[in-house]
Amino acid sequence: MSARNQETEAVHRAGFACFVGRPNAGKSTLTNALVGQKVAITSNRPQTTRHTVRGIVHRPDAQLILVDTPGLHKPRTLLGERLNDVVRTTWAEVDVIGFCLPADQKLGPGDRFIAKELAEIRKTPKVAIVTKTDLVDSKTLAEQLIAVDQLGRELGFEWQQIVPVSAVGDKQVQLVADLLIPLLPESPPLYPEGDLTDEPEQVMVAELIREAALEGVRDELPHSIAVVVEEMIPRENRPADRPLLDIHANVYIERPSQKGIIIGPKGSRLKEVGMKSRKHIEALLGTPVFLDLHVKVAKDWQRDPKQLRKLGF
Repeated sequence: MSARNQETEAVHRAGFACFVGRPNAGKSTLTNALVGQKVAITSNRPQTTRHTVRGIVHRPDAQLILVDTPGLHKPRTLLGERLNDVVRTTWAEVDVIGFCLPADQKLGPGDRFIAKELAEIRKTPKVAIVTKTDLVDSKTLAEQLIAVDQLGRELGFEWQQIVPVSAVGDKQVQLVADLLIPLLPESPPLYPEGDLTDEPEQVMVAELIREAALEGVRDELPHSIAVVVEEMIPRENRPADRPLLDIHANVYIERPSQKGIIIGPKGSRLKEVGMKSRKHIEALLGTPVFLDLHVKVAKDWQRDPKQLRKLGF
């Protein structure tokens, strides 16, 4: 009997969980909090995530691979249509879906639209994650939890769990992992110990630059920014104890008039983007970096299939 118990305890689970939700529901912040390091870019602007980022949570008995998708939304451009396709493909391939709903906003048409789509995916277990609980009082939170429960019932399915969380306040973050892991299949680890993401370094570096470029441009430049890292090469003839990595990257915008916004008076804004992103890049790569940024115009790239391919979409 005891041998059988030990065998039961030794079960290892590994699999993929996907966070979905309308734009700006806190999916990327939650991914970073669970992984314990920045693997997804965050911004208070909706529609920030464009790549499916995998963050990897390692535990002795489990490996939880988090897939962070763009927010599902009504597409107005070819880029928007492609992002929605990414979301639906991801949903079909994961072991469990976490639906993120912010505590500080009443359920709206966007949430219902996504919940309806989720109701169609019969076999995949669904966990409702009520995010941003640090922004509301206990009464508002209780009302939101009841509303989320009713939403599932209305659409004919039951949430496996409903969990309130604050990724910023680090409240119940680990509980989210505790609730997702039992819903994964039994499996040995799928990634080596220590890996936190399977995103190529160049993609992550480009995302960190884009995050810094998005900061502070508010309504002037909502999402016309794309970043491509052209090359990352170690500087030659450096002493072994003082390496330097040269990174050359282009920041693309859609119209010449946007160039001045990104560059700023006498280049001040671009300089700030470089300083902010360099700090994060050095932390990510663990090496000093020389960052060379250039701003280029790719006319109406969000609507142009050829430009989208060139920019990696």
